[in-house]
Amino acid sequence: MNQQNVNAFVAIDYHKSFSYGTIVDPHGQLLRRGRLDNNPEALRQFLGEHAGAGCHAVLEATRNWTLMHDWLEAQVGQVTLAHPQKVRAIAEARVKTDRIDAATLAHLLRCDLIPPAHVSSKDARMLKNLLRHRMFLVTVRTMTKNRIGVLLDRHPQLMVDRPAGESYGKIHRAWLKRLPLPPRDERRVLHGELALLVQLNKRIDQANAWIKAAAKSDDRVRRLSTMPGIGTFLAMLVVAEIDDVHRFATPQKLHAYAGLVPATYSSGGKSWHGAITRAGNRYLRWAMVEAVWPARRSDASIGQYFQKHEAKIGTNKAKVATARRLLTIAYRLLKEKRDYRRTTEPDE
Repeated sequence: MNQQNVNAFVAIDYHKSFSYGTIVDPHGQLLRRGRLDNNPEALRQFLGEHAGAGCHAVLEATRNWTLMHDWLEAQVGQVTLAHPQKVRAIAEARVKTDRIDAATLAHLLRCDLIPPAHVSSKDARMLKNLLRHRMFLVTVRTMTKNRIGVLLDRHPQLMVDRPAGESYGKIHRAWLKRLPLPPRDERRVLHGELALLVQLNKRIDQANAWIKAAAKSDDRVRRLSTMPGIGTFLAMLVVAEIDDVHRFATPQKLHAYAGLVPATYSSGGKSWHGAITRAGNRYLRWAMVEAVWPARRSDASIGQYFQKHEAKIGTNKAKVATARRLLTIAYRLLKEKRDYRRTTEPDE
């Protein structure tokens, strides 16, 4: 939207149970401000005659921002999602209230100084929720296994008869249930943890089925699955977190978005690089790093790339460099709409 066509700038300071809004005109004059309930009707009443195509709204990307964003999108001409960390860097204040925050956002929007955050499509948002649900379940399962391990470490004399095979598989769980742990309370805890583990396995299998069904209809997932080290889950995660690959002009822009670029320090005409920034999409960064080990084992060119960098800069930095290379490959597959071709991918 051209700022010259805007007759009202709206800023919403969104909270869990209520919001605070401010409306200013193109000259910065206050038109309206006040507290409103978090529902579409309350928002409509607050906007009043200022709603419509000539209204430009802004809110920060805070907890559950999607609700207010979608309500605003239905009632104003344009909605900008503000990057909260960058906004704070521009408008840091010693005194912070809902009223001051909303007014600051409104004037930053009027002056075209809002650092925007990407608004994912509704399909991408739903996919992210599903994928993060599975990741949460896997995290809880790992925690449960660790708790069982700590309990068993207190009884090393019982571990000599441990059966071979997969840890916490069906045979191993049956053996654990029969363990004659001396304290009765510890037996109860162990049986409770094992019951929780069974339920978590069922929920993870259910989530995997949902993800597999969703993957069938997305050609981007199929393309990324041709990459070394990338299975269905990681392919779905990369697709959901990148959303529209065309918003990144170069692979390096995507590297920065994932927080896989080194921090750079410059002073007195000298520059040096530190560790990676980690100031990006942690899910995308995790997916690329997670893919490194299986990728180097399954693809000779990736393995050689890792070994060459490992000899120069060490294992950890080589892992990050390989993660960047994999992200470059993913970028090109998505942008060029093609499958992975072994040994033909150019260097980053």
